[in-house]
Amino acid sequence: MKKYRYVCLAIAACVIVTLSSCNNGGTSTTENSPAASTPNSASQTTETVTHSAHGSKKQININTAILSELDKFEAQLGVPALSNKIQANRPYASPEELVSKKVITQAQFDKIKDQVTVQEVVLSGEAKDVDYMTKLGLMKGHLIVAQELLDQNQPKQAEPHIGHPVEEIYVDVEDQLNDRKVKEFKTTLVSLQDLVKSKPKDAKVKTDLTTSMQAVDGAIAALPENQRTQPAFVLQVINGLLDAANSEYGAAVADGKISAAIEYQDSRGFVQYANDLYKGISSQVAKENPEADKTIQASMAQLTKNWPTVIPPAKPVNSPEEVTKLVKTIESESQKIIDASKTQAQQ
Repeated sequence: MKKYRYVCLAIAACVIVTLSSCNNGGTSTTENSPAASTPNSASQTTETVTHSAHGSKKQININTAILSELDKFEAQLGVPALSNKIQANRPYASPEELVSKKVITQAQFDKIKDQVTVQEVVLSGEAKDVDYMTKLGLMKGHLIVAQELLDQNQPKQAEPHIGHPVEEIYVDVEDQLNDRKVKEFKTTLVSLQDLVKSKPKDAKVKTDLTTSMQAVDGAIAALPENQRTQPAFVLQVINGLLDAANSEYGAAVADGKISAAIEYQDSRGFVQYANDLYKGISSQVAKENPEADKTIQASMAQLTKNWPTVIPPAKPVNSPEEVTKLVKTIESESQKIIDASKTQAQQ
């Protein structure tokens, strides 16, 4: 079980891509970056991504990726605690240092090498907005699970999920919060975490948790309403949340058992919030593409069954492969709507 869990970031994997297959793609420039995160000049290439792309290789920056992103490798290779090991051996001058630093074997590296980069990525345009809302959505997912655990009188299990937003996500979104003139709420999250640790039965815990939830909602509301209610935009956020949930679920299951409760609970919260977001746009999707809506709703209903309770069962309802299949179905149907929206906008 991990002591700390970085949770964003699935969305970075969705946008760190080659945009040559899309119109009006981003450009690459070279910038001076801090040595701690970009050890050599090769890693100082910055991709400016102007919109979410598709059909290209997804890459993860092993120098800066949060643990949820790195969990993709852990799930793929079946190496317990691999994401923590990758993080502990930073910085990397090249992807190949995963092997030379003995983080993984050459055979394992060969399986993921196309997904690994040491390049910094700077988001702009719609991709930046999607990233922003996805990170906040992951915060919300953690707090949803924390609420469930507190309701079941499980403060020790709830505490990590209250800690994750402030310890692992807030720093990733802080600049964007400042740019969007969102009132600081890191202090609120820290106070809630401290209170749950010291006085878990204090009535103020419930009040502070509600305040934290409202702070996240307020930060999301900094986006224009017509954007955060547009199906094509929200579906990109949903796909980011589900991608993160899929990685967490894969890391939670080993040898046919749920061996990591925190990862199971992480993925439960992310799926719950993704489902809530889809309910908000379902009627719009149904008007424009009833078949896609039907498929997404059916797949989402099946997906949520994999988390029957907030306390994980001994055995998973379905295998990680089956969960991945459902997530990919939702992503595929969502992409049809996203593509149609982009085509319409270009006309």
